[in-house]
Amino acid sequence: MEVITIEMLSLLKTRTEIAQEIGKIKNQQGMSVSNESREDELRELVKKTCQEINFDSNTALKFLNFLLNESIKVQSSTSNTHLAIFLKAKELEQQGKKIIHLEVGEPDFQPPLNVKKSLSEVYDKGFGKYGPAKGLPEFRTKLAEFANNNFDAGVNLENVMVTPGARFGVFLAITTLLDPSDEIIVIEPAWPAYRQCAINSGIKVRSIKTKLENKWEPDLDEISSCINENTKMIVLNYPNNPTGKILPKTLQDQIVNIAKENNLYILSDEIYSNYSNGEWSSILSYNYEKSIVTQSFSKSHSMTGYRIGYLVSSKDIIEKLTKLQALCLTNVSEPIQYTAMNSLGDDVTKNTEIMNERLTKLEEICKEMELEFVKPDGAMYIFARTKNPINTSDLSEELLNHGVAIAPGIGFGDYNEFFRISACLDIKTLIEGMDIIKTRL
Repeated sequence: MEVITIEMLSLLKTRTEIAQEIGKIKNQQGMSVSNESREDELRELVKKTCQEINFDSNTALKFLNFLLNESIKVQSSTSNTHLAIFLKAKELEQQGKKIIHLEVGEPDFQPPLNVKKSLSEVYDKGFGKYGPAKGLPEFRTKLAEFANNNFDAGVNLENVMVTPGARFGVFLAITTLLDPSDEIIVIEPAWPAYRQCAINSGIKVRSIKTKLENKWEPDLDEISSCINENTKMIVLNYPNNPTGKILPKTLQDQIVNIAKENNLYILSDEIYSNYSNGEWSSILSYNYEKSIVTQSFSKSHSMTGYRIGYLVSSKDIIEKLTKLQALCLTNVSEPIQYTAMNSLGDDVTKNTEIMNERLTKLEEICKEMELEFVKPDGAMYIFARTKNPINTSDLSEELLNHGVAIAPGIGFGDYNEFFRISACLDIKTLIEGMDIIKTRL
């Protein structure tokens, strides 16, 4: 037994070294780290081999998922995500260089005035102690009422927990509800954190790649075909980051039905719901007990640095997630919870109106530049490509030298010919940034 174990470790080392070399080649050629078609070939080969040697294919496929994830980890270390560009841009700013930030979704609006007022009150009101891991009960009650009134939900405070931003809610859901070698379905292009959280937890990501030509709508047969006994969750993100896509209601209904039929969790990231047209509907409206919805004050209330969000789910799921949050954090900052609670009902429709004006202008500029894109239904981005596709990882590096930061498409999946442009700056600055991009295309 020891000899076999040591031999397996030696083979794993060799496999990892080869994966690293392949990763370098992929990075040089602007290729995506993951390759779904190649992975499918390996799965079929493993199943066939298991039949021949009379071995349990489920165990073998879990082991294959582990190997594939390890390859992805070592090949992802040099990936040029929007966060990598953002950090490089910040370094350049510290050196005194002016950077126009078109790579990050950070609204430039001031938070509501109630935020300022509440921050001045927390000291005298005694907020700042250890508190419940789920969040302040009065805050959770108000969040439940808000969800019922705005998202067609039917929940109470036991269905809500407060998190330090929606990102941590995504991490909690994936890490707590899934086990290593389980599989999660992500519809791409997608915010990189879903994939990163899964890989970090040893969970295999199965990508459903959508196309601009199909208006970024996923194929139902493709979703169904990649579901197996190891599939435990599907991630939805609408309005979508980076495309701004909102699914047609009938298509969303069908995806929810697939999840129900296969007993899958639905992790629905809805933080851009405030920036959506009238077609959007929350997953909460389906009243599905295995749904987990993440929300945040970052985009709607322009409170990115406050790190305050929340989850809505069944009581049992909330209890499970709370245990990990208590272990990691004890509780979310009470002063920030109090501040967000008092701003929850503030009118932020002006933010939406301003963002829509900026997106309209950005669309106009992109059309003038003959960029190819689908008009966003919501969110605050345009995901575009040039008519003669180029490597946008290289473009993003080059543009930094000219004072503009963009998000290369490779960070959102196998979309290296695309780039994401954020409309989170005033129109004058947007025009200035786009004029610089014109000179490099």
